[in-house]
Amino acid sequence: MKGAALFVKRTLRQAALAGLAVLSAIALHGCGYTLVGKTSTLPPSIRVIQFQTLVNKTTRVGVEQRLSSEVAKELASRGRFSVQAAAAGADADLAGEVTGFDLFAVAFDDAGRAKEYQVRITAHVSLKTLPEEKVLWENPSFTFQENYSLSTSAASYVDRENEAIDRVAERFAESLVSSLLEGF
Repeated sequence: MKGAALFVKRTLRQAALAGLAVLSAIALHGCGYTLVGKTSTLPPSIRVIQFQTLVNKTTRVGVEQRLSSEVAKELASRGRFSVQAAAAGADADLAGEVTGFDLFAVAFDDAGRAKEYQVRITAHVSLKTLPEEKVLWENPSFTFQENYSLSTSAASYVDRENEAIDRVAERFAESLVSSLLEGF
């Protein structure tokens, strides 16, 4: 008799745990909980995005090339979208321009040389449906900024700008695509 009671008790406990797991899964799904970076507020019909190189409205030569390359990679890495340069067959058009690029020294060593910089990139970006050109998302002043330490081996300020762009292009793209897809 004692063994049967233990069996019933164990079965009830397993059933309660299974029920709790199911209720937790339903609750989390029902409240909209998802992994960051894996969701999208865009309509499911948007699968192919036309994206051409951002227009450079800054005095910094080549900044648009590095940023555009990373934005295209980031969109494609999300799995749901394919990215192409042509409008034919695209569901939406992602277009924009880099309107600002600033590099500031924010920390100095004992000799007065800059050892930490802040880079700030500003862009005007929009996503429109094709062929209707209905605006799905737009940010006229998307701003990304980040501080970073820089080696003292850079030969000139231009070299520091190039290094700054290289260091932040990927994170700029991640931030921009997350804003675009998650509606922030």
